Order: sequence, then structure tokens, then C-alpha cells
Amino acid sequence: MKRSATFLGLAIVAAVVRSHLKIRDAVAAVAPELRSPVLPLIAQSLTAGKLPAFRAIFKVRTKPGPGVTVTHRFAGEPPVRVMVFTPEHRAQSCPAVLWIHGGGYVVGNPEFEAAGTGRLVSDLGVVAVSPDYRLAPEHPFPAGFDDCMAALRWMLSNADELGIDPSRVAVMGASAGGGLAAAVAQRCHDEGIGLRAQVLVYPMLDDRCTLRSDHNGQGRFAWTPDSNLFGWSAYLGRVPRTSDAPEYASPARRVDVSGLAPAWVGVGTLDVFHDEDVDYAKRLKASGVPCELVTVDGMYHGADGIKPGAPSMRAFRNSMLDHLRKYLEV
Repeated sequence: MKRSATFLGLAIVAAVVRSHLKIRDAVAAVAPELRSPVLPLIAQSLTAGKLPAFRAIFKVRTKPGPGVTVTHRFAGEPPVRVMVFTPEHRAQSCPAVLWIHGGGYVVGNPEFEAAGTGRLVSDLGVVAVSPDYRLAPEHPFPAGFDDCMAALRWMLSNADELGIDPSRVAVMGASAGGGLAAAVAQRCHDEGIGLRAQVLVYPMLDDRCTLRSDHNGQGRFAWTPDSNLFGWSAYLGRVPRTSDAPEYASPARRVDVSGLAPAWVGVGTLDVFHDEDVDYAKRLKASGVPCELVTVDGMYHGADGIKPGAPSMRAFRNSMLDHLRKYLEV
């Protein structure tokens, strides 16, 4: 009995040591200015069992900051709640942005990202509409996507009331929100809805990424390959497969990407989405779509939120803002 307990103890210690060494090696690959004490804490994968705990974290409400007014409205049928962010100082008919929050299609809400949305509104002098879209696995595709389209249509049909110029509208989002933004941009093109720009911040674009066995060290923090498999499986209502996915569910599967709105795509080299994002940006460029691709060495998923003051993250954000200023004419 004592010998068995000893072996068990040694096995546990060995597992802890291996885990520590893996985290240490992963942190060593991160750009020095992007390293943080929280990195070991965000190296966990999201699973069905952990979903309630992750959702509890995302219940944190942030504030948009001074100079921004927030109202809550409802759009579409079934009604989706939207947060409308309006800057105090703006033009009478200003541009607008549909901002779609991230969270792997399974967590998140507009309030969690209200501080960042408010800062965007203040910096650009635009109105932002952020939908509280339905989440998987309770509501698989196309529920969340339909909610985002409903929010966009509501924004355009209520342009006068919102004080926005419907001819100067962009769609943007980060992570799963970036994937939804890309899908919305595709649907808008197909329906003849004009968009000035699409901004895709480390977007979740391709369910086939989950089928890879080797991720070359990418996806060690914030959103891991295992998290990605769970997120895509929940969103699709089944495990991803090579053969197919519903139209607009996995934007990178679209064959013809010509004619889409001018794009900005930003991603880090350590992000699990790096390869699919770079590939999508290159395809956009090859198809004649104006597209700026920004990659940051040693950047992991969501690093701009963890180390926003790092020079590379300031440059990352400024590049994104410049894209919006150019195409929204602000």
C-alpha cells in the first residue's frame, strides 16, 4: 500500500513538473513585452464541463468610459438585444460600426467588452451597435449569425433615429466575433448590402483547423486547440469534418471571396488562428479585395487585451483604427 501511494505521489509530481515545463517553454516563445503573470492561468482549455465557470467570468461588466452614452434596444425576430454606443461629440450623420463580441461562439456578451467598444467610439467619433447574440451549444448555427444580421439590418433601417450615415458602415469583431463579422460581410455582399469595411481581429474563420494534429506551438494561451474543437463543435452542432459546413458558418470555406468589403486582418504568430487568418487575407488580396494583413511575432490570442500598453499592441490597434478612418472617412 505504501509503495503504491509512493508511486502515485511520484506520478503526480512528474505530471506537475511536465505541465510547468510546458508552460515555461510556451511563455519563452512569447514576445517579452507581451509576457504576463496571467499567462499560466489562461493556458487552460475550455470544455463542456468548464463552460459554466467560463461564462461566470464573462459576466463581468465593463464601462464604456466618459463621453459615451449607452442605450439598450431590440432588433429582429426573435428579438436580439443590442447595445448602442453613441459618442457625445460627433457629426450629425456619422459613420457606424457593428461590433461583434468574441467568446468562441459559446461565451461572451456586449457588456464584457463595453470598455473597448466605448474607446473605439470615442477614438473614431462613430456609433457602435453590439448585439447580444445567442450562444452555442444551446443555440447552434445559424442562431448567432442570424442575430448579427438582424442587428445590422436594424441599424441600417433606423439610421435616421440613430443619427448615422447608412452609406458609411463597417462590421468588425474579434475571435469568434471576427468570424461572425467575416460571415456578415459575405452575406451583405450576396444580398447587395453595401459595407465600407470589415475588420477581423484574430478571427475564428475555419472549422477545419480543428482537424490538424500539429499546431506548431500555436494556441498555447487564451484559446487552445482543444477549446477550438469544443467551440466549433458547439457552434456547428456536430464535430467538424473536412467535407462540408453550412454556408456562412465557416467563412474560410467560401470559394469566391471577390467583391467583399475592404478588409483588415490582424493576428499573432502564436495564435491558433494564425494560419487560417493569413490564408484568408491572402485569398482576399488575390481576389482583388483591398486587404491589410497585420501579423505580430510572439503574439498570442487576445494579447491586445492583456498587454494593451505594449508598443506592438498599440501599433496593432492603431493600424486597425487607420483602416477604419480611411474607409469610413473619419
